[in-house]
Amino acid sequence: MEFIQNEEPDIKKPIIIAAMQDMGNVGSIVVNFINESLGTKTFRTAKTPFPTYVVDRGGHIDLPDEKWEYRYTEDLIVFGGGKGQPQSSSELNALCQDVIDTAKKYSAKFIYTLGGFHTSRIFNENPKTYITTTSKELTEQVEGLDVETTPQKSLITGFNGLILGFAKKNGIQGIGMYAELNEPEIPQYRTAISIIKTIEKLTYRKLGDTSQLEMRAQEIERKFKN
Repeated sequence: MEFIQNEEPDIKKPIIIAAMQDMGNVGSIVVNFINESLGTKTFRTAKTPFPTYVVDRGGHIDLPDEKWEYRYTEDLIVFGGGKGQPQSSSELNALCQDVIDTAKKYSAKFIYTLGGFHTSRIFNENPKTYITTTSKELTEQVEGLDVETTPQKSLITGFNGLILGFAKKNGIQGIGMYAELNEPEIPQYRTAISIIKTIEKLTYRKLGDTSQLEMRAQEIERKFKN
């Protein structure tokens, strides 16, 4: 994994929101929305030296430009989005560690991550977001904010789970937010909206107007109903 420092932002004690593409593209939808809404700027880039897939253009292939950006604004660092995740455990671990090292460099005390929660429950237009945290004490603190914790024991794989483990190991508090989805292969905009609203509740800050995401959700629903 290659890391490129594009500039040195003047930020201190930011919160970090870090998530990568996952089921229903939820991680990417949320991260890309935040970056666009808040006008964040790139300051660091992570690139994989080996492609995890190739793009068939119909008779010939192209190599993807796989990279993930660290972006910032005021007291916030946003990492991830884009397409895919590293496929090897060594690259995934290196990426998680770099997020932790970046958190320490700027004295970040809190990391939020997020993703999809595959469920068979029919929730119509109102998927729930469940949270889990890096400690029992932190969970008790946030339970007073009218949020629900994850309903059962499970394994959280990929970056959007592993980064919480790296945070806990390094003494950084973290919260994972995982919202319901029924169809992991379809972009889940309502699931993303649910997570955005939960982030706003937990951080006491507005992230932007989600009406465009709502429109995209309606377009997807019309397409698959037909």
